[in-house]
Amino acid sequence: MITKDGRFAYEAAGDPDATPLIFLHGIGGAARAWRQQLARFSTQFRAIAWDMPGYGGSAPLASVSITALADVLQQFIEQLGASKPILVGHSIGGMIVQKWLAQFPKLARAVVLAQTSPAFGKADGDWQKSFIAARLGPLDRGETMKSLAPSLVKELVGDDPDPKGMELARECMASVPEASYRAMMLALMGFDQRSTLKDISVPTLLLSGSKDNNAPAPMMAKTVTFIPSAEYVELAGVGHLANLERPDAFDEALGRFLNSVATKT
Repeated sequence: MITKDGRFAYEAAGDPDATPLIFLHGIGGAARAWRQQLARFSTQFRAIAWDMPGYGGSAPLASVSITALADVLQQFIEQLGASKPILVGHSIGGMIVQKWLAQFPKLARAVVLAQTSPAFGKADGDWQKSFIAARLGPLDRGETMKSLAPSLVKELVGDDPDPKGMELARECMASVPEASYRAMMLALMGFDQRSTLKDISVPTLLLSGSKDNNAPAPMMAKTVTFIPSAEYVELAGVGHLANLERPDAFDEALGRFLNSVATKT
């Protein structure tokens, strides 16, 4: 599906009048990475997954930053008429949600920050530089997203990932436009929302994987202590792609949180 303004492609399932539940994928993802969740949660919600700008059928941004992505997330929500949504942001999707919350603190019903971080550190830090070099270096040397997809996905996952989920993960990664992948990687540099965690006033779930090297579980467990109404769930043996590696465990954790939100509101 495409929004009325033609700028955003998305997938959706469920009653258009139900509470919107919006899924935001990571740098190597796509709307279709959430298909199992759309099917699972469409009985209770209007389940929606966007293609981030520059992905799938969504128009790229002229200049990519987390702030710009948060602004267009709000435009996407307005295009859909999705009032008081619950947002589920994975990886960079979770960073976009944090920035969006800082700009629009009262608009969400609840949020899930899945395998994400409140900061990417200094733009010129050594760790940040080596992180980016490791990811963009192979492209600089003539590899393609398609050729890199199998190894990129393998590095992200934990123990015994679901074979179907891995196939989908590789397919999503292979289809990311190189320009979008580069721009999103660079958009991470200097991201830091640590100072606004204390201002998050909506029910919040932080979901981590114990084998996640990109958003390590101990860091996420510490982050939860700064958010007033937050809870923390760690999925054992799971790497960075929980919803594709262990879709049932991911859905169960998300479902429990959504049910608790429903009883609170």
